[in-house]
Amino acid sequence: MNADVIAPKRGWPQPAAGRAGHVEAGHRYLSTTLQLGGLYPWLQASGLPAEGVPLGPNLFTRSMVAIDPAGWVGRLTTNPGIWIQGQPGVGKSAIAKRLCMGYAAYGYQLLVPGDVKGEYTSLVEHLGGQVVRVGRGLDRINPLDSGPLGRGLHTLPDADRERLRAEINGRRSEFLHGLLAGSYGLGRRSTAPEASALSEALRTATARATTDPTIPDLVRVLRNPPQEIYDRLLVTDHAQYVELAREVITALTNLCDGPLSGLFDGPTTTPLDLDAPAVSVDLRSLLTAGDQVVAAGLLATWSYSYAAVDTARAFGAAPRPLILPLDEMWRALRAGPGMVGALDSMTRLNRSKGEISLMITHSLRDLEALPTEEDRAKAAGLMERCDTLLLAAMPMSELDRVSVQRPLTAEERHLVASWASPSSTGADSAHTVHPGRGRYLVRIGSGERIGEAVHLQLTPTELQLYDTDAAMRRKVQEERRKDRGA
Repeated sequence: MNADVIAPKRGWPQPAAGRAGHVEAGHRYLSTTLQLGGLYPWLQASGLPAEGVPLGPNLFTRSMVAIDPAGWVGRLTTNPGIWIQGQPGVGKSAIAKRLCMGYAAYGYQLLVPGDVKGEYTSLVEHLGGQVVRVGRGLDRINPLDSGPLGRGLHTLPDADRERLRAEINGRRSEFLHGLLAGSYGLGRRSTAPEASALSEALRTATARATTDPTIPDLVRVLRNPPQEIYDRLLVTDHAQYVELAREVITALTNLCDGPLSGLFDGPTTTPLDLDAPAVSVDLRSLLTAGDQVVAAGLLATWSYSYAAVDTARAFGAAPRPLILPLDEMWRALRAGPGMVGALDSMTRLNRSKGEISLMITHSLRDLEALPTEEDRAKAAGLMERCDTLLLAAMPMSELDRVSVQRPLTAEERHLVASWASPSSTGADSAHTVHPGRGRYLVRIGSGERIGEAVHLQLTPTELQLYDTDAAMRRKVQEERRKDRGA
């Protein structure tokens, strides 16, 4: 073949002559994914790593979704906090318990400092843990209890003993101020003279007691004050002292009488077992006494539980890493300024302590309903310090509130709102399960990463352990039996 002959554009039309169809070079477009979505609409962000606690399949890709907020710190998240929000009946408690169960398998200790409805009792017992049931005729908790290490103060060197005693008294004082600020106490924050009298009385009661002091011990000191309290308040006679301290003495006395009598006014009957794989303080028996009693109970049990763990950590006897579910968060937040401060402090330090906090709520309005601006400001930061967001079915108005703190795309908001659609409630069928039950949008980090829609799939064992509708079903069945009998 003549070398000077130039091959045709498509090659020579004969066998082995290199004939081929001509392919034009493609066009290049430089634009945003929003503008190019019409040209290539199948763009999708990479999924979450397949590590941690498995939840279920992605609603669209069917790939398995798992989350590991503790293991992702430093890579995908900045803290291990988890925020769970959605309407009642959509499965917030179920996914929280799945996370508790999964992390328990990884060696975490489940600690439920105040289980208002007793929902975690079955899970804790299934894990071989300890359940402390607080109520009249049941277990009693001394909120001033120093915990396991406090009972061993006499075995410590002098320097460590004084350091631990100061730590314990600081926590006791913080608890008392929070409890007194609640509706069963002063209903306000303590004045400077009241706070001084309380601090000095606490030191005196601790020094006099052979074991941990109780609230009645504190009342006795305040009613018959030593000279140190007079000196602290700069008063010279008892009448001046009574004028300054009358209200705080009366408020503490009220905590030992009435609806709270027998609950927190004596020594602890069942100390927490920090070696157990799971621990729960069951407060369900207080529900019949009203919200104010429950709020006081929550503040007392949280103070007692967390003080026991923290004093253990302070002296190198720390339990395993903790996972702390806070279900019915609105009740805890309204327990008093002490509780809001405790939750704020906990979420700021959970990364350094290796704790996973689960904040579970129905609405961000729970945070806006707090009585003081200071409490509302602290509460507003709780969601911001939870880098993992699990959103269940809720109305668009609520999703708009969430988007103010954690921006959601329009598609994400419409997806989550569709799970709460009133047009698919199932009221016209035999099934009354919430249409959005078990569906969640998983968002991590505070950036632009797209969330993953997941369907939680429970095992038969979990269906029994996590069943929060059993009481309601029994009531409905009883009513139906009565109707048939009539």
